[in-house]
Amino acid sequence: MCLIVAGGPAAALGVKAPPGATARCKDGTYSKSTHHSGTCSYHGGVAVWLDASVSSPSIDVGSTVLLAPRTRTSGCKLGANPDRACSPGAYYAKLTKRVICSSGFHTGDVRNVSESTKHSVEAEYGMAPGSYGSSLEIDHIVPLELGGSNDIANLYPEKANAQPGYHAKDKLENKLHDLVCASKIDLRAAQRNIASNWQAAHQQVFRAPPVGN
Repeated sequence: MCLIVAGGPAAALGVKAPPGATARCKDGTYSKSTHHSGTCSYHGGVAVWLDASVSSPSIDVGSTVLLAPRTRTSGCKLGANPDRACSPGAYYAKLTKRVICSSGFHTGDVRNVSESTKHSVEAEYGMAPGSYGSSLEIDHIVPLELGGSNDIANLYPEKANAQPGYHAKDKLENKLHDLVCASKIDLRAAQRNIASNWQAAHQQVFRAPPVGN
């Protein structure tokens, strides 16, 4: 990641961003990151995205918290479950139960994954970056409705025909959100369960294994 220092006061006064900058960090530096994942992580986070291909979440999500270290960025194993070394799962610190269960919360307010990030996920899993239509979804391991992060550590390519595929996981995500908001399961427990083994979580919640696409 290439960071260009442009003193905080100067940035606050509206000094133009350096050529190629994709984000201004909260400490006044600029980033040329092209992946929109982990950008400005050592500089207080992103203050403003400058890349027109991605927009900032409309609510304050806080920092990304990884459920485990991300130890590999290539050669990831593609399957019904994410490769934990590449995709351990992550959540946003400020997307608390109160926030995600409020009537005004919508996942579209926090969804923020660029096409370049999706293509990076595909490449890490040995796929040719491109458009796969409804046959593949770059899925959030911890879903947005459970406070999941848009960081690449929380993304993996999930096929519709993985047996079970992403449609089955979607039903679990919605049910876990309902259970969290009804105080029948702790938010952190729900996040850990779906990230560690979503099929086992499905069995526990629905008393049946996931089937179909």
